[in-house]
Amino acid sequence: MAPPASVRKPDDAFFTPLDNVLLDVLYRDINNHDDKANEASDQDESALKLLKSYNDPTHPNFQPTITCTWDYDVNDFRSPRNIRETVLQFYINWARTVARHPTDIVFVSHILLYFFTALPSAIYLFYDFHLLHGFAHILYIVWCSGAFTLMMHNHIHNNGVLSKSYAAFDWTFPYILEPLMGHTWDSYYYHHCKAHHVEGNGPNDLSSTIRYQRDSKLDFLHYELRFLLLCWFDLPRYFINTRKYNLAFRVATIELSSYTAMYLLARWNFKPTLFVFILPFIILRIGLMIGNWGQHALVDDVEPTSDFRSSITLIDVPSNRFCFNDGYHTSHHLNPLRHWREHPQAFLAAKERYSKEGALVFQNIDYLEITYRLLTKNYAYLAKQLVPIGSQIGMSQQELAEMLRRKTRRFSEKEIAAKFAK
Repeated sequence: MAPPASVRKPDDAFFTPLDNVLLDVLYRDINNHDDKANEASDQDESALKLLKSYNDPTHPNFQPTITCTWDYDVNDFRSPRNIRETVLQFYINWARTVARHPTDIVFVSHILLYFFTALPSAIYLFYDFHLLHGFAHILYIVWCSGAFTLMMHNHIHNNGVLSKSYAAFDWTFPYILEPLMGHTWDSYYYHHCKAHHVEGNGPNDLSSTIRYQRDSKLDFLHYELRFLLLCWFDLPRYFINTRKYNLAFRVATIELSSYTAMYLLARWNFKPTLFVFILPFIILRIGLMIGNWGQHALVDDVEPTSDFRSSITLIDVPSNRFCFNDGYHTSHHLNPLRHWREHPQAFLAAKERYSKEGALVFQNIDYLEITYRLLTKNYAYLAKQLVPIGSQIGMSQQELAEMLRRKTRRFSEKEIAAKFAK
């Protein structure tokens, strides 16, 4: 019998408060998996109530997310003691009227940040270009693009993030900011909502990973280049094949008009166009597929159509603190309309189902690093970052690594026809 896998206490240095609650529960299960079920169930219920209280505006524990970088206790600002706290109290009270959900002040913060930094920087590059400014601009955009994209992820799934009073601006601001962050107008919505979530990493999904050996650098390069060079063709073709001709026309128009705009701007003033539009576009599209590979590289070979078995959950800082709980990818596929702050409580409420399905949960690693570790075949490292649940508890590190390796195998066309038959 292989020795049991080592159990490490999670590092809570910069996890969100909700992630810390969930990790405490998962590690309690690991360390006490022989305890009575009733006792564990009571503890789960207590943790679930705590998670729900963080999101309930009527509960004393409720805390809105104001910024990604710091956790504030809004109760501290009810009686401001200095100018800083007075300004924060004023901002919180105002932003609550702008955000659609009481938790989502952070979206207002990000929109303001981009309009007061990225937009003026881009305009000034066209007014007076300097190479050093160009490099500083592109580095800043790359830093912001993850959070912006995941804010837009919430926007496209919920038809906006702002209150009804700001509906016109809620509709308008993506068309101003998207090109600056590397997106073509609306293509993220059509590709992600109208194709990826419809197909669920199946054979007709344009970003599907199942036909690739998912620890192969060559296969990943093919996957990456196809999306980068042919998305403008593949996405309209997908909608034509599914007889959604209106969507095909829209996305073709959007993609080609975006490319035309970049071309004409480059003809007029190449250097600022390169740093403001072209480089962000290339970098973002590469990044999107690196991330999607990490999200859907570990696919169960027995039941690949299960959302529990074809996607993963990450409890980490980059995905959850800075990118609005993007680490809860399984939860998102189970319910694409679920509010981002509710993912930890949804996971805990369905913890037994996750365990029975053999779902994968990792800590302290993001999707980009998962892709890197897979392409370098470093399964031992991935096994160390796995938070074992259900039958995974008690497996050795070697056994966990071999389990992960099996989940990267390419599916043959015969297997695809059998397992994805409708």
